Amino acid sequence: MLAPNPGPYTGPGTNTYLIHDGEQAAILDPGPVIDSHLAAIEQSLGELVPAAVIVSHNHPDHAPLANPLAQRLGIPSYGFAPGPDFTPDMMIVDGSTITVGSGELIAVHTPGHTWDHMCFLVGSELYTGDHIMEGSTVIIEDAAAYFDSLYRVLSLGAERLRPGHGDTIEDAAAAITEYIDHRHERERQIVAAVAAGAHVPAAITEAVYVGIPPELIPAAAAQVQVQLEKLISENRLVLTSPSSAEMHVVVPDER
Repeated sequence: MLAPNPGPYTGPGTNTYLIHDGEQAAILDPGPVIDSHLAAIEQSLGELVPAAVIVSHNHPDHAPLANPLAQRLGIPSYGFAPGPDFTPDMMIVDGSTITVGSGELIAVHTPGHTWDHMCFLVGSELYTGDHIMEGSTVIIEDAAAYFDSLYRVLSLGAERLRPGHGDTIEDAAAAITEYIDHRHERERQIVAAVAAGAHVPAAITEAVYVGIPPELIPAAAAQVQVQLEKLISENRLVLTSPSSAEMHVVVPDER
């Protein structure tokens, strides 16, 4: 089910999934509090017995409806940690299983987009939340953790991805590999921009994210900052002004 919350960061809207075995059902990522979406979720249940409301991460386009929906249906909510708009009844960790009728969801901790992000493996399908989206890359808050999480989900051997935004991705391995390759290429672009004379985040953003819409520039600048932190930690770039109000970096040979 598609929540009616389209936007520059949500694409067509948030995907809410009804995962069931024909008798019991779990609702994954019910999204923001929107009455029409709540009604659509309840209607889609039909004769299915609801068993769980599950949240992939604490972002306002995924989590706020979880507690009201769980209370309304009289079932527990599940999540990695509480957030501003969601407090799970049941805390889950990497490897936790949530039983739904004859099936189960296996929780996979995938920090990077957020520290609390979880994917869920159901048979050969991986529900990816905002870890991987169809038709777009994702905003990350920790580049090193995100790389680790990409390799982690690649190792699971899932065949199909069910993302939090966009359509189903039929070739999971190809999509995850493409994400990994894209992140490596973005790092190469950042290092090349610094080597060419762009030493502060604003200049690097302008050099790397050419032609993006103006409303996405703040997000691009934030991504540069996150990726610079990883590159500095790996000594691929060197921070020359730690006490300055603005980060200034060079390639190691320019120290």
